[in-house]
Amino acid sequence: MLALALPSGRMLDDCVKLFESAGIYFPKEILESRRLSGTSGDLNFLVCKPKDVPIYVEYGTADIGVVGKDVLLEGNPQVYELYDLGIGRCKIVVAIPNDAKPEELFSKDDIIRVATKYPKIAREFFNKKGISIEILNLSGSIELAPVTGIADVIVDIVSTGRTLRENNLKVWEEIAISSARLIANRASLHIKAEEIKTVLKRLKETRQPQ
Repeated sequence: MLALALPSGRMLDDCVKLFESAGIYFPKEILESRRLSGTSGDLNFLVCKPKDVPIYVEYGTADIGVVGKDVLLEGNPQVYELYDLGIGRCKIVVAIPNDAKPEELFSKDDIIRVATKYPKIAREFFNKKGISIEILNLSGSIELAPVTGIADVIVDIVSTGRTLRENNLKVWEEIAISSARLIANRASLHIKAEEIKTVLKRLKETRQPQ
């Protein structure tokens, strides 16, 4: 039996629609209750926090999983990235206050304070630009940081940009595009190759990457 780890939250609904359109149906005990695991057909489903999905896959509790590219970039887990599912699309961006002047804000003589829940992505981005930064590793309400003055800029994911606008922020630069990816455990990709190929084929026939 193939074990599949899926992210809880908003992306789970998109996963349900995508997988069921491919003829892969979710267990009723997950859809109709708070249970986090269940079996349907030849699949054992596990639902966990998005950032935990790669851990379950890397350590073999799950053979395959669905996770955002942002999580993969930040955590760099030892898994195979098989396919861009094209759902949960967003951008990882640097956002600055509306009234900020980039040429002044990003003076290479100053240390920029960056609020983010993506410290690795932020540090790599600014290092390439030769800009010195101090990371404030926040877990939520990132947009509040520049408003309160605790940080100069933020690095975060955005979809519509509405939250940025409502907090008087604007995108300065795009770092990367993120969307849901199908990943696989390295050993499972060999031991359960046919089962994984079957799932991958059905998903590819259903949804092409955007």
